[in-house]
Amino acid sequence: MSFCKDCVSGVRHEGTAEGKIEKIGGVECYVATPSVDYPKDKVILFLTDVFGIPLNNNKLLADDFARNGFKVVVPDILAADPISDADLNSGKIDFAAWFSKHPDESWKNPVDAVVAALKEQGVTRFGTTGYCFGAPPAFYLALKNESHATVVAHPSRLKVPEDLEKYKAESKAPLLINSCEVDTQFPKESQAVADEILGEGKFAPGYVRNYYDGCTHGFAVRGDLSNPKVKAGKEGAFTSTVEFFLKHL
Repeated sequence: MSFCKDCVSGVRHEGTAEGKIEKIGGVECYVATPSVDYPKDKVILFLTDVFGIPLNNNKLLADDFARNGFKVVVPDILAADPISDADLNSGKIDFAAWFSKHPDESWKNPVDAVVAALKEQGVTRFGTTGYCFGAPPAFYLALKNESHATVVAHPSRLKVPEDLEKYKAESKAPLLINSCEVDTQFPKESQAVADEILGEGKFAPGYVRNYYDGCTHGFAVRGDLSNPKVKAGKEGAFTSTVEFFLKHL
């Protein structure tokens, strides 16, 4: 599956990132640490969209999670080859060429290396939040039962129904999906399939799907905050993610 125009469009958010870049397991990561005491055995792995760590929006979101009491690690899952921030809304990206350099094999090793290194540091519980490109890595860790709570927002590249059926059969991690009205990557048809497979108690660990009317793919990271519905969607997705981790992590 390739990408859509909404995967590479949106609004840059203003703010100064407060975390720091460090190597974990040999992988460059952005790390956001709470300013107050926090459980050292828990980490949120923030699995990014195609803009990766360089996009300020991603760092600001990680900082926001840290303000809610979680250490957050944002690993580079793009092999130091993110789509440039300058290409946001440019309409000039060669999707096929970029995607060909970023198959699943390209992010599995760094994800595994970061998890292993964090375990050596004493982390025993992982939550994952995957946005767009980051959804398959989040599912990957859930299927290995390395993570203990999974959240994806406007996921891309999921095979429906196969990946959802596999999640139900193999994962023990509760799942939250933040979905939206306009999303060619995870359209309403796929949302309904997810509900059919996992909803109404069919997935014992727990399943929740939120739906944000008036929002488009990318809203939870790059949404236009001047639009009241998009602002409400972004804030709702963030709040529900925090609450989900507080409950399950």
